[in-house]
Amino acid sequence: MQRAILLASFLFSLAPAFAEITIGKYDMASIRDTGNLETKVIMDWHANPKDAAIRQKLVEITVCEWWPGLKVRLPVTFLAPASGVCTNVIIENTGLQMKPAAVAGAKLRLLKEQGVGIVLIGMVPINDMEPVGKLHLMMEEHFIQTKDTRYTPAWIWGISDMRALTAAVAEKEVFQPKKVLATGGSKRGVATAAAGIADDRVTAIMPVVAPVIESPGGPYVEGMLAPEITKMNEEFIAKMSDPVGREKLLIRQKARSDERITVKMARDAGWSDAEMKTACNAAWEACRTTNYLDVLKKRGTEVFYNQGSNDNVSPGLVELGRKFPQLPVFIVPGGQHGGAKEAGFVKSVGGMPEVDENLRAFALHHFFGTRHMVAPPKVTAKWDKAAHKLAVKVVFPDGSEPQENTVWWSVNRHPDYSIAMEFDAWASAPLKEGGADAYSGEISIEGEVKTIDLITVHAQEENGSTLTVSSPEIRLE
Repeated sequence: MQRAILLASFLFSLAPAFAEITIGKYDMASIRDTGNLETKVIMDWHANPKDAAIRQKLVEITVCEWWPGLKVRLPVTFLAPASGVCTNVIIENTGLQMKPAAVAGAKLRLLKEQGVGIVLIGMVPINDMEPVGKLHLMMEEHFIQTKDTRYTPAWIWGISDMRALTAAVAEKEVFQPKKVLATGGSKRGVATAAAGIADDRVTAIMPVVAPVIESPGGPYVEGMLAPEITKMNEEFIAKMSDPVGREKLLIRQKARSDERITVKMARDAGWSDAEMKTACNAAWEACRTTNYLDVLKKRGTEVFYNQGSNDNVSPGLVELGRKFPQLPVFIVPGGQHGGAKEAGFVKSVGGMPEVDENLRAFALHHFFGTRHMVAPPKVTAKWDKAAHKLAVKVVFPDGSEPQENTVWWSVNRHPDYSIAMEFDAWASAPLKEGGADAYSGEISIEGEVKTIDLITVHAQEENGSTLTVSSPEIRLE
């Protein structure tokens, strides 16, 4: 009811809607301008109370004026070694707490052992940003009326990373970035990709469980999901035996819905079906890396996605492999986006040690060149339907020789955007050396096989770091 009332009043207060969906642009001159940060120092530079080898600072900055009268201000934590200047910098998001954010794992090691500066900007779901419980409604209303994707989550999340970098540049006695690696998971992975696409100051991106080729979690205009998928999802939820798990899953679905518009909202504002269809993809254009790979390659920006095969926030992985087989990825077989264990989410990609170590290995490669980036493997696979045998051969075109090599497969997968897809089972078997830079295996698969999805996973230790990569997800029919 609140959404409907706000929308009705808003529609009469603005100019008539535009005829087409507009891709929101970034004003890069304004984004890079340190003079409009309106920085408020919360805690000036001081030693970390738990580790004197680290100094930290907390500020609040203006990210942008999203629309007239609405400034988005977010906290930024700076972390640096106790002395010296950081020329290598990692940008990531954190929560909105007004206290210095801490880091652990790979980021802490890179900070302490290699002197990498860390910049963390507060970024959360839109409905948790000021004004809490209202901002997402106001965003939806602006998008409905203007048809400008500036008023979408991807746009505001992306600018947050870029403005965090600008804030770091303003701290010139501590940060003088020459190489910048942006990273983050989920919405923070969206921010990572959007910043890498738009801002040439960003020299590398490692998004985690973030959309790369298709829209995350379903169409941005709710109500446009294929009816058969909607029916599958309703039946899945209805059959859940754990009421707590069912409730947790419904909460997740609502949280995603809160950042999107509905078919009714669009139609009430006079949108055409064609505009609604266009909006479903255009809303995520800011972070759709596959549309900008040529630009990124020319610029020299390095890209490394860490995804889950069972994550409906990053669907389209089979299509990704067909169209962009050379994109460096680590697709975790069976890996999920994350969520309540009561709902069955037990393999969260973002929390995996291999993914954390991948950040460290990727950073060591990008910043210091102390290890190489394993090239995407080339996979040849053949399914013998009569013998029920799957033959797989993997070759590394760059001559890499990973120490661990495994093939994973899943039979008769459920479609993208179905909840059932998030729980598809995967099995694995080791690959054996089959010549120079090549690995192979043969697997027997029983039962009725309509499709086989396979992913090969490879871990290479080099100079004290381990990089885990995979093939694309390949579907045999």
